[in-house]
Amino acid sequence: MEALKLEQVVKQYGDKTAVNQISLKVGAGEIYGLLGANGAGKTTTMRMVLGLIYPDGGKILYNGKPYSNELQQLMGYLPEERGLYPKVKISEQITYLGRLRGMSASDADKSLRYWLDRFEVPEYYNKKIEELSKGNQQKMGFIAAVVHKPQILILDEAFSGLDPVNVELLKDTVKELRDQGTSILFSTHRMEHVEELCRNITILQKSNTVVQGEIREIKKGYPREEVLLRTAGEVSGLAGIPGVSAVQKSERGYLLSISEVAAAQRILQHAVVQSEVEHFEIKEPTLNQIFIRAVGESNE
Repeated sequence: MEALKLEQVVKQYGDKTAVNQISLKVGAGEIYGLLGANGAGKTTTMRMVLGLIYPDGGKILYNGKPYSNELQQLMGYLPEERGLYPKVKISEQITYLGRLRGMSASDADKSLRYWLDRFEVPEYYNKKIEELSKGNQQKMGFIAAVVHKPQILILDEAFSGLDPVNVELLKDTVKELRDQGTSILFSTHRMEHVEELCRNITILQKSNTVVQGEIREIKKGYPREEVLLRTAGEVSGLAGIPGVSAVQKSERGYLLSISEVAAAQRILQHAVVQSEVEHFEIKEPTLNQIFIRAVGESNE
């Protein structure tokens, strides 16, 4: 049974359809990517999952059951717009939030201290949010979302505002939660994070689902249009090979755009005559390229 299941969910505001019959399933211990351009319906979908607003059609099920107030204790939410009070001590407000989710004061305090140690900032216990950098405020928001050990976690742009070191720290933490069985609905504009963390995705555009499924299978449906070539010496004449539409030279070698996969073998044959080939790769489309193509096509 899926931890979270949406079946033909619809949300309308007057004559505007914000979400149009979205269906998806998030299994236990899965990070599921919910993607889309601004205004596509992601935030509305997440708010319906959280019970903050109600769908006008379809069903949302949590471990096979409809929404109830008791489910609030099972869910955690890190919104894109952070909501912790700037002038209240971290210890006071996060333990309070834990108690709202059904924890005892001592359990909430213990969990908070665990997470502060996990992020190597135990000294923040008595600090106020306004005293922290933006990145550390972000980490406190994450702790607030997970302090009560939710079964279902909604992350909206979880890594925005973080430096690369803290991005890796938070990614490792998200993976740990996944491995412990937490079901995570993950929304971001950073496609490289989705490729690393998610197996299944839904891409929304203008309230509709335009791409859905397992990332590996989705990629098989898109043509391979780039070849990466690295050689020991210079290779001339690449632009003249039939099927090659563009050539970019960089420190990493040659990146060639191709109009047909057959051109790849012609590139390789051409290169080996002139130099030693150190690396040759027919690149699969990135999720970023798929996103741009899917959203662009749905706009036409």
